[in-house]
Amino acid sequence: MKTPFRSILMRPCVVAFSAIIMLLCSCSKSGFNTSPDARVTFSTDTLRFDTVFTSVGSVTQSFKIVNENDQKLKLSTVRLMGGNNSAFRINIDGAAVSEASNIELAANDSLYVFVQVTVNPSAANLPFVIQDSIQVVFNGNERFVQLESWGQNAHFLRNTTVTANETWTNDLPYVIQGFLYVNEGVSLTLNKGCRVYLHADAPVVVEGSLITHGEKDTADRVYFSGDRLDAPYRDFPASWPGIYFTPLSVNNSLRYTVIKNAYQALIVEAPSLNGNPKLRLSECVIDNVFDAGILATNSSIIATNCLISNCGRNISLSGGGTYQFTHCTAATYSSTFINHKEPVLSVSNSVANTTAALQASFRNCIFWGEGGLVDNEVVVTRTGSTPFNVTFDHNLWKVMNPPANVTLNQMINDQNPLFDSTNTGTRYYNFRLKAESPALGKGLAAGILTDLDGKARPAILPDLGCFER
Repeated sequence: MKTPFRSILMRPCVVAFSAIIMLLCSCSKSGFNTSPDARVTFSTDTLRFDTVFTSVGSVTQSFKIVNENDQKLKLSTVRLMGGNNSAFRINIDGAAVSEASNIELAANDSLYVFVQVTVNPSAANLPFVIQDSIQVVFNGNERFVQLESWGQNAHFLRNTTVTANETWTNDLPYVIQGFLYVNEGVSLTLNKGCRVYLHADAPVVVEGSLITHGEKDTADRVYFSGDRLDAPYRDFPASWPGIYFTPLSVNNSLRYTVIKNAYQALIVEAPSLNGNPKLRLSECVIDNVFDAGILATNSSIIATNCLISNCGRNISLSGGGTYQFTHCTAATYSSTFINHKEPVLSVSNSVANTTAALQASFRNCIFWGEGGLVDNEVVVTRTGSTPFNVTFDHNLWKVMNPPANVTLNQMINDQNPLFDSTNTGTRYYNFRLKAESPALGKGLAAGILTDLDGKARPAILPDLGCFER
């Protein structure tokens, strides 16, 4: 049978057309994938260098960038964001650089990026946690791999639960990431000189008991603060969440303890489950807190010789409860960090439309604030008919309209306490009293024979506030 003439003519055309398609496909696969939807994966999103260094040293880790496409891909930029000033160093495709551009990655191939960090753990000017990131840009996309390393030698704890009675010594600082949780029925005790540095994501949650045994010397006090010690971060409020005492928590006692730069320093919730106060504060400093220094809801606190300074709300007691504050100073000066727009002390027997009995006494205290929008630094609110007994005895306060429903005795109203130094520009505050302070010798004998510095107080006519001149 003869082949039709038309078929003979068409055969070369079909062959030629197929060849063109194959050539186009070949060219397409040999070109670069420029789609923003190109499939690129990373072996990790964070490199953590968890080694606890005991001497100057370096550690190297790596991550992989994988081109999962059947075409080549061009990485526009791979860059160490901290550049040459970073504690980290990177090696890209065999080259030790801080940035590389136009890196070609073959189809279904990968690229290793090696990261090295060198630290001196005894360098006190380093933060405890050193952070940086690597930026990878391709096809208009921007991806980051986070870098994190310990900078100083310390006990590093991440998402830690205390499940049995435990005591910390002051051999090294403690750096907390994730959270620190104290189980119900157990206690965490911190000996004198312990320093606890907490990451931005690290609350302390106490279901059991927290006990600190600080002593009067500065080096022997117990400290809680954020883990960024480098300027300017070391001065920022809200650097870490704070310490939360849950409804089940009991027998908490903090002595000569400094709590700084938290979002909410102490949150105390619900009444004590035994005859003891839920929280005892003796010779403690709570400073530079973004929201509340002490935030208590229907709970029980005894505080003696405590300084609560420069907080969004120094002391907030709501929902009833039992409270006793003696020889305490609550003072805030409006600054670039803290906008003073709330009273330094607010007391209420209600919260969320619920009322409870309230018993509160404030003796030999100072309540003061300046530079903000507050006329009455002490506000007391009563709701309903539940038992309500609030007493202010021998205090100095800044109040335009004294609160109703309270008992007042020997109050010094709206006289500047004359603190030693309050410089908002340099952020230097010394809340000890000047020689001409109206608070000198105006206290009532309360059986408190020392002050926040550990200095002796006279048995009669002590000074008001936490410091005896």
